[in-house]
Amino acid sequence: MQRSFRLRSLLFLMVFAAFFSLLACATAPPGGNTNIDSLLTTAERSSFDETTRYADVIELMNAFDASSDRMHMTTFGYTYEGLALPMMVVGDVSDASHEAVVNSGKTRVWIQGGIHSGEACGKEAMLMMLRDLALGKHAEWDDSLVLLIAPLYNADGNELVKVDNRGSQNGPVAGMGQRPNAQGYDLNRDHMKLDSPEARSLVQMMNNYDPHVAIDLHTTNGTRHAYHVTYSPPLHPNTYTQIDEMLRGDWLPTVTQQIKDKHGWDYYYYGNAGFGGAARGRGGRGGRRGVSGGGAGQAQGMQVWRTFDHRPRFNNNYVGLRNRFAILSEAYAYATFEDRVMASLWFVEEILNHAATNADAIREIVTAADQHSIIGEKLAVRASFLPSEEPVEILMGETEPVLNPYSGRTITQRLDAVNPVMMLEAGTAQPTETETAPAAYFIPVNEQAALTKLELHGMIMEPLGTEIMIQAEQFVIQSSTEAERPFQGHNERTLVGSWEPIEVTLPADTIVVLVGQPLGRLAFSLLEPRSDDGLTNWNVFDRSLAGANVFPVLRTSEEFRR
Repeated sequence: MQRSFRLRSLLFLMVFAAFFSLLACATAPPGGNTNIDSLLTTAERSSFDETTRYADVIELMNAFDASSDRMHMTTFGYTYEGLALPMMVVGDVSDASHEAVVNSGKTRVWIQGGIHSGEACGKEAMLMMLRDLALGKHAEWDDSLVLLIAPLYNADGNELVKVDNRGSQNGPVAGMGQRPNAQGYDLNRDHMKLDSPEARSLVQMMNNYDPHVAIDLHTTNGTRHAYHVTYSPPLHPNTYTQIDEMLRGDWLPTVTQQIKDKHGWDYYYYGNAGFGGAARGRGGRGGRRGVSGGGAGQAQGMQVWRTFDHRPRFNNNYVGLRNRFAILSEAYAYATFEDRVMASLWFVEEILNHAATNADAIREIVTAADQHSIIGEKLAVRASFLPSEEPVEILMGETEPVLNPYSGRTITQRLDAVNPVMMLEAGTAQPTETETAPAAYFIPVNEQAALTKLELHGMIMEPLGTEIMIQAEQFVIQSSTEAERPFQGHNERTLVGSWEPIEVTLPADTIVVLVGQPLGRLAFSLLEPRSDDGLTNWNVFDRSLAGANVFPVLRTSEEFRR
């Protein structure tokens, strides 16, 4: 992406300013700012016409850090343009190091805003929450939780403010940042391929701090509904069952009811209304996957409340395959900017209230997930929507066009109207193609691109050390197709074929990935050649696949020990 010399110079100066600002905060005495309650975000100071820029985010976070012993400022990586990504560790820990956080024994919660920087409500909400925490509010959380709060993930995109970004969204009317990062990548499509430094930074944070819970704050698009926030747990069908059961059976319903009781606002599972078939959505080119098994409802002309698809390129689905709790929040785009900020803040508060009460149970489920071996289980390599047997009540809303006073262009404003409509709900995914999870994968040492990606994800892998003969399986390719149009810098690849037995002698430098490890579900999704979001899909094996009739990675279903 072309940038002017002036902009690059400005960003360069901002990097150094941020660095020295972060350095200063590390030595600042606690309690240094006695007027912390008077520190307002740019959104608050502008009556929610504007959103907070990077330099002001850093300044506010430094002030909060200096004011409270429970705040510990650090960074978790860098953007494409070199901006340090700020993170506040909040809780009863000695410092911001991952050693101190992990050794605390408390339930760790990651909260990120601004993965799409035009969706600015999460950033503003988390800055307001940090101020509250600096003032001593929610002190009871410290007994059981450590918070890792990163208000601004797509920092480069945040600085590219235009009044017509997200043109129909109801504010901030003075402009907002852009959806992609400085590379032009959608960071919420990069969790498997890890092409951006931001995504690599995020995954390294997960490897180091290992949060039990991850909350990802967005602003929605599309359907005119009546919910102030829609949300989603992990959607991949390979997610550990107890994680899904706790989120859908208790956690999210409880939070929804608490917000309704306290604030009178309706929250519900993420969706968009449509009439069957495939719909444009949050996936790759071609968008959302079609609904399976919804023939009866479609025949009756019934609408379907359809979520986004299951693939782990999306943050909450990726986190789920790491055996961790994940919650996506989508504030309603056509509500006022102030309402979206408050809706996001209240949502996170109630999530954390519930997490604090159930902290032990959360850690127990995560531990059980890590200890559970998927070897021999039938797991999805492809999936589709699973519609409900019976219709459910969805609250639809109404909007009206209004003029943006800064641009003179039309934006869309929520009206205070609620229209219940009965629809089928396609809110979960079911496998359409499966494979039996093997005991191990064997990767040739010359597949450096794949090995690098696996290492970035935190996969445990080692060389054989000695040459061995083993009963294995090789994937025989029947067809290999490449998408005609690029998506996120890739022409996605689809392999068709099957695993066949083979006796093979493996060299000593062959790399082994054991599937019985805690990240086994992720390893399976990354390495299975038919996986709809794996390394094959993202062209990582293309060099070896050129003209080949077998896949370069072998696997074995036999128990394997080095």
